Amino acid sequence: MNLIRYNTAFPRFFDDFVTKELDQLFDTSGQRGRRLPATNVKETEDHFALELAVPGFEKDDFKVQLDQDVLTVSVEKEESTEDKNDNFVKREFRYHNFSRSFRLPENAVDGDKVAAKYEAGILTLTLPKREEMKPKPARTIEIG
Repeated sequence: MNLIRYNTAFPRFFDDFVTKELDQLFDTSGQRGRRLPATNVKETEDHFALELAVPGFEKDDFKVQLDQDVLTVSVEKEESTEDKNDNFVKREFRYHNFSRSFRLPENAVDGDKVAAKYEAGILTLTLPKREEMKPKPARTIEIG
């Protein structure tokens, strides 16, 4: 049996290459870990609320759709920069996009009253509950 020593001076690139996805290794866009925005989901007696952390966008970049009981939030944004010099032109394109869907409880949301607000990098969606889904106060039933 041969004993093979591990060369600790060898860069960890090979280990990273084997254990990580390619897009994580060669991601030069600075978007590592930003595939889907972090989301908080809250439920109160009157409504559901979704908060998506999506800094760096404008409110016009978002598309919010409610189809049946599926709420979809998506963004498609293209940026380009151009550097002109005497001998060359450098042009770079960047694309930022995501789409995230949420299945809502069946017939629980009043779709006509859904509201969205974008402030300080947080997209907040307020989804009011239908009247029949709101909790009813306890009542006393008389025995006849």
